[in-house]
Amino acid sequence: MPYQAFIMLLAGVGIPLLAALNARLGANIGSPAAAAVVLFVVAFSAAVVVTLITGPSALRALSGQPWHLFTAGLFVAFYVLTITWIAPSFGVGNAVFFVLIGQLISAAAIDHFGLFGSQVTPVSATRVLGILVMAAGVAITQLAPRG
Repeated sequence: MPYQAFIMLLAGVGIPLLAALNARLGANIGSPAAAAVVLFVVAFSAAVVVTLITGPSALRALSGQPWHLFTAGLFVAFYVLTITWIAPSFGVGNAVFFVLIGQLISAAAIDHFGLFGSQVTPVSATRVLGILVMAAGVAITQLAPRG
């Protein structure tokens, strides 16, 4: 497995962990929004450290970037706020299930049209079938008997 696949596998492992941990923090303190603030402060601090280590000079190029590239932060905020709010009552597995389905659909569209400079990978019948199989697999894990 190439190292990129392994790193993304670890990132995937982190999504349900993030959901469960932040949902619990939000429930414990009585505010999913405050839990999201804590998460973003910790994430921001980690990103600052990594930036300082890997090349802070890149920050100088920010002013020349198109405004729409900065909206990614809104998607992260939406994800963190919604997963923190929804997971305690809906279940982490159920919440992540729908996140994964959304990711499959969105990723296929982004790749198909080569949006935001991504590599173009057309949506073919085979790819649609693969997405449906992946979605079915995720659904099966949620429909399995509990206990």
